[in-house]
Amino acid sequence: MGGHHHGPAAGGPTGHAGTAHRWRLRLAFGLVATFFVVELVAGLVSGSLALLSDAGHMAADVVALGAALVATRIATRPDTTGRRTFGSYRAEVFASGLAVLLMLGVSVYIVLEALARVGSEPQVATGAMLLVGGLGLVVNLVALVLLRGGAAESINVKGAYLEVVADTVGSVGVVVAGVLVATTGEAAWDTGVALAIAAFVAFRAVLLGREALAVLGQHAPPGIHPGDAERALGDVPDVVDVHDLHLWTLTSGMHVATAHLVCADGADPGAVLRDASATLRTEFGIEHATIQVEPRGTRSCVETSW
Repeated sequence: MGGHHHGPAAGGPTGHAGTAHRWRLRLAFGLVATFFVVELVAGLVSGSLALLSDAGHMAADVVALGAALVATRIATRPDTTGRRTFGSYRAEVFASGLAVLLMLGVSVYIVLEALARVGSEPQVATGAMLLVGGLGLVVNLVALVLLRGGAAESINVKGAYLEVVADTVGSVGVVVAGVLVATTGEAAWDTGVALAIAAFVAFRAVLLGREALAVLGQHAPPGIHPGDAERALGDVPDVVDVHDLHLWTLTSGMHVATAHLVCADGADPGAVLRDASATLRTEFGIEHATIQVEPRGTRSCVETSW
């Protein structure tokens, strides 16, 4: 006997974490996109690599935030083909993957620009660095406050949030570089700070990339060990064996499970299904579970090829 438990996520966007925070993405996108133009012009005029690197990273922010917004729209769009049986929720994960690629690309660009400056003494306008870096810091802090509320619930929002975190560090670096160049007269501080920003951005990108790959690779959800779920299902009354257990994350806040349960002779399959579904929901937060309840001695699973 097969059982299918439908939680809120199965019925539509109500279980979708990214949708609830779309307004945060919109406001952050408007702020960052507006200031990017200011910082790019200031970086070109001042000749500051730190400022240009921060502008490049802010450009990545604009693309990442835009992709995150598009992803939340795609994720909630009804499927008209009849072939997307899980919907389009994974669009959010792909958007976070794009954020990773952009962050790594900015890091590589900064390093290449820094190497190109070796042996030269570029002229850096520290006044513009300090002014624009300070304004950029304010803009990024506002965006951080907006996105922080949704970062813990949505990998899509988290990708955008980490982009802005890295850019906030970049703005701090620009201010620090401006102060050091102004007080010492050494333009090398500008290049050194830019390289430090690149290292930080790359580190954050790798962490987010690992999280996105874990979702795409259908790993067990964070904080849920398959062994713990198997033992919990084994403790359900009248369950004598648990096999073919699979746990994965469809997108942020939407965990999925499938399992085969062998029940004792004379057991009520409906009661086993109900109790097993309740166990996954209450103990592991898995709202969407497909559970097959099998009588003892069945050979349906043994005869499968994989």
